[in-house]
Amino acid sequence: MTKIINFQTDPSAYRHWKVEYEGAVANLYMDVDETAGLFEGYELKLNSYDLGVDIELADVVQRMRFEHPEVKVVVLQSAKDKVFCAGANIRMLGGAAHSHKVNFCKFTNETRNTYEAALADSGQNYICAVKGACAGGGYELALACNYIMLTDDSTSSVSLPEVPLLAVLPGTGGLTRVTDKRKVRRDRADVFCSIEEGVKGKRAKDWRLVDEVVANSKFDDAVVARAREMAARSDKADVSNGIKLTPISRYFAEDAITYSTVEVTLNRAEKRATIVIKGPEEGAPADMDAVTAEGAGAWVLRCARELDDAILHLRNNEKELGLIEFQTQGDPERVVAHEALLLANKDHWLANEILQYWKRVLKRIDMTSRSLVAIVEHGSCFAGPLAELLWSVDRSYMMLEEFEGNNRPLATVTLTAGNFGTYKMGNDLTRLETRFLGTPEDIGTLEGLKGQPLEADKADEAGLVTYVYDDIDWEDEVRLFMEERASFSPDAMTGMEANLRFAGPETMETRIFGRLTAWQNWIFQRPNAVGKDGALQRYGTGVRGDYNMERV
Repeated sequence: MTKIINFQTDPSAYRHWKVEYEGAVANLYMDVDETAGLFEGYELKLNSYDLGVDIELADVVQRMRFEHPEVKVVVLQSAKDKVFCAGANIRMLGGAAHSHKVNFCKFTNETRNTYEAALADSGQNYICAVKGACAGGGYELALACNYIMLTDDSTSSVSLPEVPLLAVLPGTGGLTRVTDKRKVRRDRADVFCSIEEGVKGKRAKDWRLVDEVVANSKFDDAVVARAREMAARSDKADVSNGIKLTPISRYFAEDAITYSTVEVTLNRAEKRATIVIKGPEEGAPADMDAVTAEGAGAWVLRCARELDDAILHLRNNEKELGLIEFQTQGDPERVVAHEALLLANKDHWLANEILQYWKRVLKRIDMTSRSLVAIVEHGSCFAGPLAELLWSVDRSYMMLEEFEGNNRPLATVTLTAGNFGTYKMGNDLTRLETRFLGTPEDIGTLEGLKGQPLEADKADEAGLVTYVYDDIDWEDEVRLFMEERASFSPDAMTGMEANLRFAGPETMETRIFGRLTAWQNWIFQRPNAVGKDGALQRYGTGVRGDYNMERV
């Protein structure tokens, strides 16, 4: 029986991370339990990691935002002697299915991006304090921090040895961050990524691989001083108390997963899943004090958390369901009101964190390698953040005019101020800007429609949906689309969709994911890496991989 990967955890269940809070500074220690791998067959030696380690890290980063908003600086460091992190566990990679490696790399990227953006989004600055060997994915953990400090001793170094050792590439943005973020000179980067032993001391700083090198005897004190200095310089507002991220309520059945605001139906025979998002049952809270009092129970946060969990579950545990269908149910005016309270209080720490979380959840949907469709039925509530789903998906279908026997309110789409800058994609454009890349003048027209519930004919005229159909054609057209999508090769569909979704300018984020999709996934299927005589299989034996030397 296939193991179900659970993305929900909390500090009481951590096996791999420890956090100490000291006012404005948090010390985050990587202390991987080598016996607690997510699957059997490998040990997580030398602070190496698998998906389970990253699930805990993602939880730490999330709780840092919501439960500890007083934190201004996070110091990421190792709790083990003479090693920072050996990177992704080689035995895990060698034995994992290709699909697991892809989803592992994708989730790892998303986690790195989240704490990398924590300074800009939440005023939390990440420092990485490196003592000991910092190799491969370990250095990528460091690269996603905003400041890297390295001990100057005989055992401490940074390296990306995947090419010479494993015949693969750094899979969590390493090469891209070396060139795009740290702006390492190309020839030096070539040397750095071609050697197993890495780079130490002054050379690491001279080559821009780290920001500061400190003698071992002074290192601990220097890290404390640097963290306090950055915290003192921070312009993040002082917040005394956060909110508790209480456990998500969910129920698993054979063909469904039920949350409080999300219902997932699994149609394995037809290779698709349906996600129905339920709008708020009550009006918006009176003010942000009321939202804070509700905490994780507030609809607008609860819905984001549950949708996030549903997407991760489908990605990792239902790999053959190639089509995800999004529906909503509820009063769009209430959705607008709940979002409007946050937008009107963007300078309130919790309002900001909830909006930033919605941005991350929507990005996760953008990056999900399934066909995505939105079905806008009567009684739906595609408004504000939920309207963003219409432009995250590959196609959308909307009911036109009244349907016989259907007495629900007519289907509408409602644009809000949030759709014009709050939930930007990885390309640093809004989804509307990306959708109307060829006609940017349309954005001004759309801004004039904010707050208006647009029925199907108006939504179609504004270009907000793909197709609108009346009672006569609706059922057949939607059915034909579903059947067609299920008949195509999933490999071809993934390639097509990934190319079409990210129009517009390149950013470091789009390059990281684009290169992951195009190159890392391909290389991870090549015999030079994963064949029986490949580098991943022979790692640790003292025998190099047997390579096919043909260039393609």
